[in-house]
Amino acid sequence: MNYYFTVLKKYANVDGRARRAEYWYFILFNFTLLIIIGVAKADFFGLVFSLAILIPSTTVGMRRMHDVGRSGWYIAIPIYGLVLACMEGQKGPNEYGPDPKNPAGLADKIPYSYK
Repeated sequence: MNYYFTVLKKYANVDGRARRAEYWYFILFNFTLLIIIGVAKADFFGLVFSLAILIPSTTVGMRRMHDVGRSGWYIAIPIYGLVLACMEGQKGPNEYGPDPKNPAGLADKIPYSYK
């Protein structure tokens, strides 16, 4: 749930990078909620929910593309965007921001024998 709320807190923020876990847990939770809404036949609520998560879904997708070192627009290419969303992010900082797995860059400061 923390990943879901993190995405909602960054509602319209396309700056930075999103880890795979953040992106896929957000997608999984939304998919689960939409199935529950569909089973309950709450069409109006489903429409409102879909519109409410449209912007956060787009922005987390763009930040996910930033994590793999691509422009956020790559999320609009169906198959290639999916492949990129499944890839591991670039290690270390890139042009879009620091590494979300290691924002302080601490792995670079650990002696080689301890990595």
